[in-house]
Formats: sequence, C-alpha cells, structure tokens
Amino acid sequence: MNNKPMILTNEDMAEGIYAASGDGCYTTTAYIHQKPETGRGDYRIQVDAKHHADHTKDVQWLHISFNKPVVYVSCNANGAQLESGNGSTTLVIRMTYHQNPTDNIGFGDLIVTADAGLAITGQYTVD
Repeated sequence: MNNKPMILTNEDMAEGIYAASGDGCYTTTAYIHQKPETGRGDYRIQVDAKHHADHTKDVQWLHISFNKPVVYVSCNANGAQLESGNGSTTLVIRMTYHQNPTDNIGFGDLIVTADAGLAITGQYTVD
C-alpha cells in the first residue's frame, strides 16, 4: 500500500507546515523547528516516527526531500550516518535504533545548510 503524505497548515509551527507520512510500518512527521539566525546558518529539523508493526527492526532509513538542495551537517539520531544525497534535494540517512513493535523514534537535530526559504516538501519516510 502506498499512502501519500497529508500536509496541514499550522501557524503555531516554526515553518507553518506540518506533514505526516504513512508509508511503510512507520508513521512519520517532520518539520523545521529552527531557521538560520544571525551568526548561525543552519536549519534544524524535528523528525518523529511511530513504529506500527508486529516485528522488530535494528536499522531504519530516513528519506527526506526539500524544495532546495541541502548540505548535510549532522543528525543526532541513534547511529545516524548519511547514506546519500549531500548537496541534493533528497537525503537518505541510516539509523540504528533497536525497534520493538510499537517503539517511537524522535530527534530534533537533523541539521542542514541551504539557501534561504528552505522547506520540507512533504516527501519523507522512515522504513
């Protein structure tokens, strides 16, 4: 089953956009919670995923797309390593959480740099 993400407007969020993806065995949300400020030129992204399955997993991949090319800086997710996409509009990040059937993933510091006006396109999954 291939579910498309739903995008909702929410003025209380940092970027005003909150998107959720339903692909795979994770329900995933992501939003930019900090934009560049004087003296800092990066974007910080909150990613949360809920595992809805009857199996365990030890490796996950985050696929996240943007409206502009991004340069990957870092990610504080467990065992996070950039797999591909540096300098492009889509990043693939490998994580190593031991996931029980209904465990959550959550991290607030996927850090990237990009030109002004960066937005998450609503295309992202954890699988």
